[in-house]
Amino acid sequence: MKKFLIIFSFIFVVLASANCQSLKKTQDAIGNYFQQKTDYKIDVSLNDVDNTLDGFETINYTNNSPDTLRFIWFHLWPDAYKNDRTAFSEQLLQLGRTDFYFSDNEIRGYINRLDFKVDGVTAQLEDHPQYIDISKLILPTPLAPAQAIKITTPFHEKIPFNFSRGGYVGQTYQVTQWYPKPAVYDAKGWHPIPYLDQGEFYSEFGNYDVLITIPKDYVVAATGELQNADELNFLKERESESEWNLPKPKQKVAVVKEISIQNNKAKKNSQSKTKSKTPIKKGNHHLPAKSNSPIKHVIENPVYTSKQKEETKTINYIQNNVHDFAWFADKNFIVNHDTLKLASGKIINVYAYYTPAGKNTWKNSIRFIKDAVTTRSKWLGEYPYNVVSAVEAKMGFNGGMEYPTITCISPMPDEKSLNLTIEHEVGHNWNYGILASNERDHPWMDEGMNTFFDNRYKKIKYGDDRIQKNKQDFINNKLPDDETDLECRTEITNKKDQPIETTSENFSELNYGLTAYYKTGKWMKVLEDYVGESLFDSCLHEYYNRWKFKHPQPQDFKKVVEDVSKKNVDSIFLMLHQKGNIEPAEKKDLKLSALFNFNETDKHNYIFLSPAAGFNYYDKFMVGALVHNYTLPEPTFHFIVAPMYATGSKTFTGIGKVGYNFLSYGLIRKAELSVSAAKFSGDDFTDSTGTKNYLGFSKIVPSLKIIFKNKNATSNITKSIQWKTYFIKETGLLFSRDTINQTDVISYPKLNRYLNQLQLKIENNRVLYPYSGLLQAEQAKDFVRLAFEGKYFFNYAKGGGMNVRLFGGKFIYLGDKTILKEFETDRYHLNMTGANGYEDYTYSNYFAGRNEFQGFRSQQIMIRDGGFKVRSDLLANKIGKTDDWLAAANFETDFPKKFNPLQVLPFKIPLKLFFDAGTYAEAWKTNAPSGKFIYDAGFQVSIVKNLINIYVPVIYSKIYADYFKSTITDKRFWKNISFSIDIQNFRFYKFFDLPQL
Repeated sequence: MKKFLIIFSFIFVVLASANCQSLKKTQDAIGNYFQQKTDYKIDVSLNDVDNTLDGFETINYTNNSPDTLRFIWFHLWPDAYKNDRTAFSEQLLQLGRTDFYFSDNEIRGYINRLDFKVDGVTAQLEDHPQYIDISKLILPTPLAPAQAIKITTPFHEKIPFNFSRGGYVGQTYQVTQWYPKPAVYDAKGWHPIPYLDQGEFYSEFGNYDVLITIPKDYVVAATGELQNADELNFLKERESESEWNLPKPKQKVAVVKEISIQNNKAKKNSQSKTKSKTPIKKGNHHLPAKSNSPIKHVIENPVYTSKQKEETKTINYIQNNVHDFAWFADKNFIVNHDTLKLASGKIINVYAYYTPAGKNTWKNSIRFIKDAVTTRSKWLGEYPYNVVSAVEAKMGFNGGMEYPTITCISPMPDEKSLNLTIEHEVGHNWNYGILASNERDHPWMDEGMNTFFDNRYKKIKYGDDRIQKNKQDFINNKLPDDETDLECRTEITNKKDQPIETTSENFSELNYGLTAYYKTGKWMKVLEDYVGESLFDSCLHEYYNRWKFKHPQPQDFKKVVEDVSKKNVDSIFLMLHQKGNIEPAEKKDLKLSALFNFNETDKHNYIFLSPAAGFNYYDKFMVGALVHNYTLPEPTFHFIVAPMYATGSKTFTGIGKVGYNFLSYGLIRKAELSVSAAKFSGDDFTDSTGTKNYLGFSKIVPSLKIIFKNKNATSNITKSIQWKTYFIKETGLLFSRDTINQTDVISYPKLNRYLNQLQLKIENNRVLYPYSGLLQAEQAKDFVRLAFEGKYFFNYAKGGGMNVRLFGGKFIYLGDKTILKEFETDRYHLNMTGANGYEDYTYSNYFAGRNEFQGFRSQQIMIRDGGFKVRSDLLANKIGKTDDWLAAANFETDFPKKFNPLQVLPFKIPLKLFFDAGTYAEAWKTNAPSGKFIYDAGFQVSIVKNLINIYVPVIYSKIYADYFKSTITDKRFWKNISFSIDIQNFRFYKFFDLPQL
């Protein structure tokens, strides 16, 4: 028994010790919260000839953690623009942008000339194993808890063109994420993160004292309070455009990739550098309010840059208790200023900086900023700083970007857009600036919470958008009141949405906006409704008071809500980790509508009615009705029916489809079971009596298509399997002889056939080098047809690119090959030459004159098999046609714009070059009529987003040349031209450059 108690006691001690360690971690995360402090003194100088910064930085780093630090991760984010292998560059490609990837080195950026010292002792930097814009600073001496060190380094930065949030455009500068910055160290450890375009920041709080030396005629807007009285007076002089003349740019402006950039090849010029030390005059209405004024620091290591001719000025900005510093410079800024009295009686300065081009839109910007500050102070807590600013500047995207006390906003189309953007971005001073959550890991705590307040503000300012619609505006009334809501519901319906609690870099581009912003805003409203508006406001106030100037985590916000409301909100916070709707869907009613309707699709199951029309050479014009229920989100049960009457054939024609979608978040994201049908005339025949008879076809096609889920939501890859069975009925033309009456008899028998088709497809719609692969197996009576088609697009740096298509096919007879089988399967044989309407054996392509052999209608082809653009339709055995095997390669490249003769036209018509080469089984036989390889090449004109393509063969193999000489005797050039109408490739989202929902 004693032995048992000893063993039991030992186990208990071990378990208790482990439990204490776990408890300590929990306390560290919640009860024993700690936060590092980083105080900055930065002296920086701008060279606007070379677009460079030279600076010296001093950081007083205080270790408030319980751990001894042996290194500090540093963010060197200007290096994100150094080359096309950075996380930033890779993400831009993922987001569909190639402008940075193909940019010239002279407009990229970097940071170098670093020489870190810690308390005067040289310290070494180690590269991050994955990201070049992160480095590890090895401390010469370990930094113990409650101790501080002084870190210094000079730095030189090549400012990039503004591809993202910071850079230059011409001679306007947005200087953001520009200095070496320690990563956050918190209870979860280090947070070294690369710079990304989608995904924001996480930085330590501290005090900033920044000296900026810049050519004298620039207007500067920056984080914090301006300390120079003469510069404050200079800003006052810029309050009216009429009081000053726009300076002339001293450099030429070049155009690169259709974006305006400053010429970086200008030589350096000498400068005379002066620093303003004019004392600040008390009583100046531009001075910051006295309350909580920061203490002014003296920069110990001023930086002097390469000389330039212009006289410079040095201005000083100071701001305490922030985690970032940004500044903006433009010679053309108009400056508006006013003051705002907060509820406590505190007076703050309000600034708006904008260009003359934006003066009409920005004329009320001061009021917009004030409204934003007033409402957020009421809803969360009083604005703690003494200044707030908004700046108009071009960035790499449309919208805005926030920094402590200042926000940057791209040019806006109207006042309402500006008002809402200012409100959102100024609001980030609370959710991000003051309540500094980890934006990269929990973007909803920043963008989503902010959107919740946006919705409140928008309702107060503009009410219900639906009230403002003009009932006489037919089209506008069919568009959604809230496009974002429609997109969000569509993503959810398609099972492509993601949980709110997803990191920024793991969101798809579409879901980042729909989920991190919009869906979180709705989630916050659900939480407010559950708690009660008044009590929820109390929760928000307590959240602000408890966590201002700190780094709250999701569990911290939850704890505040539960502490204040005394309610259990587990089920609501569980929604953050779930996919699907935040609110239960409403029951829908049935509603008729004309043409289309995307408005209130959450309330109505629409059935749409509209006219339908069509044309082909045999049926002539067809008129009828279109009945369907396609809208967004796509209905689970969907249909389209278009019965028409053909004015030529005097028969009923049309198309139709009925389908049902099975959707899930599992391995199979979508399975569509459908049946489609079509009926048209495909030929005509006039007999000896002058009677025209129409040879029609009809088909019924059951289908099952399976689309697989992507493991990575940011992936552009789509994998699918599709099975179709074609049941086709055709009217044939049969000539026979009545031996009794010795007369010819013409009959029109009904012929039935089937075709089974299996397709395995992979498609990657990435913006750089997209590709697809299709493996197809078809089986019908007497044969199996196998084919592979691969497509690859090579992007060119200056725009455009080359399409490469590879094809390989094999035709297999079931049983012995006979002359009858060869004849009956002729239309299915592999074809090097452009396939005609007769060879479209599934009737899946549109042909204006499907079985014409004369006139321009006979020159229509479809790109299939070998994909050649030349035709040899008048031969009994077409060139390159085989019932064995065939392989081909097709190349299509954009014609250089400067050599394109079509550029003189007032509208854009792309001109391309094509080249096709291939071989087939018969070419390798003895005494083959052609060489082993045949080819053609020429010009291609693509119009209507490549739906219509015109091909002009210029060069081709001798066997084709011989055919043209012997068969086509007149107007040979025009008769050799081919064209394709590829309506079957139409995709709504691609045609209108929309995101794929």
